Amino acid sequence: MSDWENNTPEDQQWWYCLRHSKPEQGPGCPGKYRLGPYPDEATAAAALSTVAERNEAWDEQDDRD
Repeated sequence: MSDWENNTPEDQQWWYCLRHSKPEQGPGCPGKYRLGPYPDEATAAAALSTVAERNEAWDEQDDRD
């Protein structure tokens, strides 16, 4: 789940589809191929960058611990 409060109806939520490498709205590919939900298309489109940034931050935190 993302950091925003999700009150959006499911058919209006945005996801990033790993199978098709693009954002999609509403029902689409199975959950195992999707990241999200996200509040809008632009945020969904940036999903891979968000994942990379978070992974880097977690790796840095692990190095400090």
